[in-house]
Amino acid sequence: MHVRITSSAVMLALASLASHAAPSAPDRSVPLLPGDPLVNQQWHLKNTGQNAFSKRGGVKGVDLNLAFTHLRGIRGIGTTIAVIDDGLEIKHPDLAANIVPGSKNLVNGSNDPTPESGGNGHGTAVAGIAAAVAFNGIGGRGIAPSAGLKGFNWLLAQTLDGWLLAHGKKPNGGPLEAFTDARVFNQSYGSSTLTSVPGNPDQDIELKTEEETYEDVSRNSHWGRGAVFVKSAGNAYNSFRLSSTEVILGYQGNNGLPVQDANLSTDNNNYWNVVVSALNADGVRSSYSSVGANVLLTAPGGEYGTDSPAMVTTDLSGCARGYNVTGNTANGLHGGTALDPNCDYNGIMNGTSSAAPSTSGSFALVMSANPALSARDVRHILITTARQVDAAQPGVTLAFKDKSGGAHSYQAISGWQKNAAGLPFHQFYGFGLINIDKAVEKALFYSKPLPPLQKTRWQTVSAQAAIPDADERGVESAYNQPDDLTVEAVQVLVDAEHGRANDLAVELISPSGTRSVLLSPRTALVAETYGLNQQRLLSNQFYGEQAKGQWRLRVIDTNGAEYQYVYRANGQNNVYSLPNAEGKLKSWSIRFFGHRSAA
Repeated sequence: MHVRITSSAVMLALASLASHAAPSAPDRSVPLLPGDPLVNQQWHLKNTGQNAFSKRGGVKGVDLNLAFTHLRGIRGIGTTIAVIDDGLEIKHPDLAANIVPGSKNLVNGSNDPTPESGGNGHGTAVAGIAAAVAFNGIGGRGIAPSAGLKGFNWLLAQTLDGWLLAHGKKPNGGPLEAFTDARVFNQSYGSSTLTSVPGNPDQDIELKTEEETYEDVSRNSHWGRGAVFVKSAGNAYNSFRLSSTEVILGYQGNNGLPVQDANLSTDNNNYWNVVVSALNADGVRSSYSSVGANVLLTAPGGEYGTDSPAMVTTDLSGCARGYNVTGNTANGLHGGTALDPNCDYNGIMNGTSSAAPSTSGSFALVMSANPALSARDVRHILITTARQVDAAQPGVTLAFKDKSGGAHSYQAISGWQKNAAGLPFHQFYGFGLINIDKAVEKALFYSKPLPPLQKTRWQTVSAQAAIPDADERGVESAYNQPDDLTVEAVQVLVDAEHGRANDLAVELISPSGTRSVLLSPRTALVAETYGLNQQRLLSNQFYGEQAKGQWRLRVIDTNGAEYQYVYRANGQNNVYSLPNAEGKLKSWSIRFFGHRSAA
């Protein structure tokens, strides 16, 4: 298709590209190229305030800022994204041209992961956000519309062997295939927990195997350039489902705090995973999105596609399968409309499940802009070019009482804070919203790769100190890091006895004075009888700071009164109470991921 473009902004952009010089800032007025009938409703690509077939639109400018990147021909070619999910319809008309060899159906052993059930359309929707084909006159467009795609229906057959294959571990150490091996792995799934989950890989052989796989593929694949694993933060800010009929909710709004901190599961507190939260079309945290100190970036996820925009993306083909079926009018695109008569697309995809492929597509674009970059350098570029959103977001201050009725206050989630390296961070958004045009510009002129990654050994501190009941000062324990290292991330393992684990907040304070809340209080750890059992927690907030000096772990008990939570079963809300309890910080361990300064 020949497209004539007359916009003066586009012409200026082309002139800048032709000069081979880096413009001072990519021009946000550049429009999206035409060629896909639904693209003007894909607010995550270019937010003009469109409603995406819902009742209202969002806020202009809240998007991934990628129009200039697509215009200059950077669209993901040469980079493959693996969709690890419930399947992938590899013959979908808007995906088929991007499918590369290597997909696997882990249920039946074939090379076709197309779902048999019409209820398993999640992975196909994910794939469309990341890499639906562009300029073909149908549907919408992916963020990296020339990237390769392959799929694994691991969610339907969750064996360790299947997990290893889906996450890039070659059987019998087979050879690399340059253009079909994934450089980006999308994991739009997760779990929530009522108990503390031990996270020491030295004490869990399966966890150790997974950690070693993540590390090997991240460091060594693609001739040492490595790959990236993208992980959704979770959708449990307000509640989470235990089964088809059981839900855990916070009581009376849970004091504004998340029912599930994103840092509680082992795949989310894993350094090798880029954990992302979800942003809606108004430029604030999606109502459901889990958050935490482990969140690295935020990306579009939308809301529910009825009252306000979700994501417009691919669906299982036909009007009898997937999210968009005959008679479904929850979204204006649905039900067999003139724009989509065969119901091959949907307008209600949302969740951090959508934020993850938004991030995966972003990684693929930057990688294709400069294929020589390591995956770690691309991560660094996305961190340092992200833009601050929801700038006035104040965080959450928790008011509580001690057992005598005395009033206390604790800043459980801070607003935006700059760390000692000058990088702004917020537990809702990590380092901010991905800014593709700015990231690509930096990648094209990137001349100082990061020094090699260093991973320190766990260092354990014995504390054996009581945790003061209902006291925001908490108990502190210190570790002195002797070596110079520029921090990229910090992990801790916390072992603390406490009869009511969800009273506890855990903080880590760097030698520079940056305070990172590793675990917010009022989580749904309502079935935990021990406390925090070798609970692993990750913080990205110290990125760029120096590790040398005293690190302080602080554990705070935030409630001296009764605690109530809601357990909903079969549509009936049941309120349960937990009596007050006290506890002790027994020990904790710390390790650093970072690099030595270049000579």
